[in-house]
Amino acid sequence: MNYVLITGASAGIGEEFARALAAEKQNLILVARREDRLVSLATELSERSGVSVEVLAADLATAEGAENVVSAVTSAGWKLTGLINNAGFGDRGSFSDLSLERQLNMIQVNVTSLVALTWKLLPNLKENRDSFIVNVASTAAFQAGPGMAIYYATKAFVLSFSEALHEELRGSGVAVSALCPGATASEFAAEANMTDTRLFKAGTMSAEAVATTALARRRSAIVIPGLRNRLMVWLGKLSPRLITRRLAGWLQA
Repeated sequence: MNYVLITGASAGIGEEFARALAAEKQNLILVARREDRLVSLATELSERSGVSVEVLAADLATAEGAENVVSAVTSAGWKLTGLINNAGFGDRGSFSDLSLERQLNMIQVNVTSLVALTWKLLPNLKENRDSFIVNVASTAAFQAGPGMAIYYATKAFVLSFSEALHEELRGSGVAVSALCPGATASEFAAEANMTDTRLFKAGTMSAEAVATTALARRRSAIVIPGLRNRLMVWLGKLSPRLITRRLAGWLQA
């Protein structure tokens, strides 16, 4: 039996990925810290769509988190046709004021665990000639972000890494995509202390629309959902980096 594995599946974009893939009749492996939410979602999706849904509670902010996920997949013999590295978080504040532990945890979740899961599960994905990887980056990946320095830097890594992997795996049967959403209606803003920022007050895209766009274009190297987000990225490419980084800082105020 084939599965798509989704990290950060208990809420927001990850939850909407699960709903959309279940509607496609894809079997799922849901990964997050909050097991109760995963179990509730798994029950709902299996009853509604008739798919098999497995649940793995894991904390990807720890060095053991990704290894525990890989061990569970390997021991169960689950075959993967998709990997969605959606787990991630941000936090607003100056680099020197935010706790070092939280910022290192951010790097662990957003970068290190993503890379570890991709590397360790890639041989499994290569066994299916029509598999895919979606790494969730952000429009934040396209410029520096004063006030969220580490978050923006992690997403820049995810974008660059995903683009390179897209080219390396061309012809292997494994498509790699970097999803770059902008402000999205989810728990992210509250977790990152951003609900009162200019960026989120200007409006958000629904998590469902983000996930739907990502899956429709899952074989594209870069996916930027939403016209406004695409315009912002395009305009940023035309502007000096001095302007883009100061604008990013202004939007987070």
